[in-house]
Amino acid sequence: MKLVPLGDKVVVRRLEAEEITAGGIILPEQARERPKQGRVLSVGDGRLLPDGNRVDLDVKEGDRVLFNSYAGSEVKIHDEELLIMREDEILAVVDGGA
Repeated sequence: MKLVPLGDKVVVRRLEAEEITAGGIILPEQARERPKQGRVLSVGDGRLLPDGNRVDLDVKEGDRVLFNSYAGSEVKIHDEELLIMREDEILAVVDGGA
């Protein structure tokens, strides 16, 4: 089943939280920060302008993106936690999706 967002919304899967710090310390799950990066799984058909036309989104499926910790709405589909957020909640695309 594919989740298809409406309008200027995108569906994002959070990337896994870092388990080991740069200094080599292993973090327990409770101490890990919520990842602020994710992979775009699906995009809507664009933002609706007042004149009725649609503007394509700047992000596309497969892009790796940065967002605020509290961006979007969390949903659980088939035991997988996903985020649905507006495109303007995305702060940046990382390395063109790589």
